[in-house]
Amino acid sequence: MKNLSTWLLSMFMVMFAGFRVIVTITNQQGSPIADLVVENISVEIALIFLTLLCLILVVKRKLIGAIIYVVSYGLYYGGELFNTIYGVLANGETIALSSSLEILVSAIGVLLPLMVLMDMLADKSRKLYPVDKKTDWFYKNEQFDRKFDERADRNEYKF
Repeated sequence: MKNLSTWLLSMFMVMFAGFRVIVTITNQQGSPIADLVVENISVEIALIFLTLLCLILVVKRKLIGAIIYVVSYGLYYGGELFNTIYGVLANGETIALSSSLEILVSAIGVLLPLMVLMDMLADKSRKLYPVDKKTDWFYKNEQFDRKFDERADRNEYKF
């Protein structure tokens, strides 16, 4: 992980997962935070553990981690975002505080994985053999190699 964007996105992944853990625990205890309701607690818990796996893969710069993260969060929070927006638009009402908070959390749940995927696709250092300008000038530059000729000292001095 050489990029600042990767570090920041990884921290946001951890913070969002921690937020969802708190929301899930408070819903399980019966006192939800700001009327944030978890639709399916077992899926939410599985998604939190899947987030930890995806976080490890994203830190190791594996593209499969970002793809799993986008698909799982897109299916879960994308459907929740669509249902919330459609419920507000179908009723013709103004957006209540709980609905706007659900829309915000679902939008973050959809946009964060997309940003992680775009960061992974834009990063050129995740290739199998990345170019490192700090050391390649020494190891891949043959003009600075020492040329031996017949006058070179080939004795093996032992001390």
